[in-house]
Amino acid sequence: MTVRKALTIAGSDSGGGAGIQADLKTFQELGVYGMSALTAVTVQNTLGVHGVYPMTAAAVKEQIAAIGEDMGTDALKTGMLFSGEIIQSVAETIQAFGWKKVVIDPVMIAKGGASLLQEEAVRAMKQSLLPLAMVITPNIPEAEVLADMTIQSLDDRKRAAKKLYELGAQHVVIKGGHANDGEKLIDLLYDGEEFSLFESVRLSTKNTHGTGCTFAAAITAELAKDQPVKQAVGVAAEYVHAAIEMDLNIGKGHGPTNHWAFKRKEELTDAANK
Repeated sequence: MTVRKALTIAGSDSGGGAGIQADLKTFQELGVYGMSALTAVTVQNTLGVHGVYPMTAAAVKEQIAAIGEDMGTDALKTGMLFSGEIIQSVAETIQAFGWKKVVIDPVMIAKGGASLLQEEAVRAMKQSLLPLAMVITPNIPEAEVLADMTIQSLDDRKRAAKKLYELGAQHVVIKGGHANDGEKLIDLLYDGEEFSLFESVRLSTKNTHGTGCTFAAAITAELAKDQPVKQAVGVAAEYVHAAIEMDLNIGKGHGPTNHWAFKRKEELTDAANK
């Protein structure tokens, strides 16, 4: 049996809803072996981020190298990278191992509004990391920062996607969670030639903590299994929708999503069709 592997380079969420915890849960549910390189420890729950304790760039590099020198990985994703120094170190290490299936989730701001990326790190991300991305998955506020423009419409999202593609990302997915698309939620994919829309019914809930991490992790897992990018994005959209729909209702604030919902939903569908 061939075991597919995926690596997450991200921060820890003590509440378990986002960060490496969400990534590893998603990898497991989608059938790939998960590994991690920790960039920071956050003091976090559903009410917000109460502290961030970053690792040194050297420590992050050594974690990634330990995996690269031994197990290797079929795909990887980055999440919260915190500083320009860490971003530069991550980019150099990815290049050193020649990894191509790289998903960049440019985590900048937590659901509660706390900044998770230092301002000087944005330049490092655009210059060093984006050119390595097979897929980048910003939400609308993140896309506005990276593309240096205001996004108010779907056409604006398309223009921003083209700008991010020009910065070097091979595929750009701008998530629609922050958009005002009525009852629809539209994720936009651009591959340099055409746009693809992934539409789902917008669910009314405050329990969406970790959706961005989970979405990028699902894409990474599917890429690790050699799925094409467009199909990987489609699976990720379905995975996150199920995770929000089958609510866990944990915590007093922005609760986490349900990482086992996708598989449970498949099992229920299979049972109903028998």
